[in-house]
Amino acid sequence: MSALRPERNPDIVLVVDDSPESLSLLTDALEENGFTALVARSGRAALTLIERMPPDVILMDAVMPEMDGFETCRRIKDNRDYAHIPIIFMTGLSETEHVLLGFQAGGVDYVTKPVTPNELVARITTHIANSRLTHSARIALDMSGSMLMAVDQAGQILWMTPKALETLKAAAGPSDELDVLRAAVQSELAQIVAQRASRVSLSCGGTLRISYLGEARRGEALLGLSDSRAPSDEAILLQTFDLTEREAEVTLWIAQGKSNRDIGDILNCSPRTVNKHLEQIYTKLGVENRTSAALAVVRVLASR
Repeated sequence: MSALRPERNPDIVLVVDDSPESLSLLTDALEENGFTALVARSGRAALTLIERMPPDVILMDAVMPEMDGFETCRRIKDNRDYAHIPIIFMTGLSETEHVLLGFQAGGVDYVTKPVTPNELVARITTHIANSRLTHSARIALDMSGSMLMAVDQAGQILWMTPKALETLKAAAGPSDELDVLRAAVQSELAQIVAQRASRVSLSCGGTLRISYLGEARRGEALLGLSDSRAPSDEAILLQTFDLTEREAEVTLWIAQGKSNRDIGDILNCSPRTVNKHLEQIYTKLGVENRTSAALAVVRVLASR
């Protein structure tokens, strides 16, 4: 079988399956296509191996004795250090009910057995690339000191930056338990997501402002936190660049990577109107394009 990937440092694929025959077939296919294959014959063995050598992607058999693939996946996703690793479930053709369970546990995809090598390589390559982009962005957010978090439609916190966690804990009271924190704010977060509220004060502590920023991905809402006693991002932009209120709103959405059409949908105006606002924004910020405008906004807000 010819290699389907260019030569470079090989990506690491962890294959978790209790079947020696499946492990042999999968590892042969992976190694022939330029991957480094690690194997684990149980969920517990996989958890131990991940701590020693975190893989770039995991192929997870759904049905295994003792700890099945779904529980193994949930435990991996509960660990912030490894939650970014994409997990692809493997199921038999007659096990379609496992597909939904796999997604609910945190899996990103599934393949059916017997696995087709070309399809498997394509899926693995795509998910590794997406994971690296997402993980790099998360690291950048963590290092920037941004107060951001993502929640599902029910208000359950999926992830948050360290600064957001520190701020929420302080607002929630003396408890350091994240479960207590989630229970304290879940109803408020669910309301914010449902209403897509642009600015809502959080009841616990009374000093937090939470803003709905948009959908990070399907079923995952991105929220921003700020101190309600401090000037809002809009107010800072108004003062710094002499923008109008609507121009400040457009500028903030530009900084968050939204297109003109997206911003128009959010602000209930046409993309053409958004473009007109951008012309004034570029002049006031002294920039020539949306990328430069976004960088200018990030610098100003990061320095406050």
